[in-house]
Amino acid sequence: MHKLIILIEAAAITPLFEDNWPNFLSLAERMPGLVREATSHIDTVLYGSYPFALMHELFFETPGALQEAMGSEEGRLAGELLQHITDGRLALYMSDHKEDELENIRKFRAQDGS
Repeated sequence: MHKLIILIEAAAITPLFEDNWPNFLSLAERMPGLVREATSHIDTVLYGSYPFALMHELFFETPGALQEAMGSEEGRLAGELLQHITDGRLALYMSDHKEDELENIRKFRAQDGS
């Protein structure tokens, strides 16, 4: 699984952003190859001084599918809108994403004796 991680600075959360976030989501959710998405509102910084208030993740099966989605009409329009409503106060990352269920991790640990 691969994902596009969007980190939005706290200063970008303005009425313009709030009014247009649903429009961004509507465009992003129509990107070809999108498997799932997740939004996290960052309410506590445990360490560091990064001013991010929101993280939105868009998941795709392959890096190629992610890049194709970003280059699609929906992807380009979503990106333009996001730049506009945040005034560029955001960071974008592409990530290889792996996850496992705790039950499976525990089963693996039990098998190897740790």
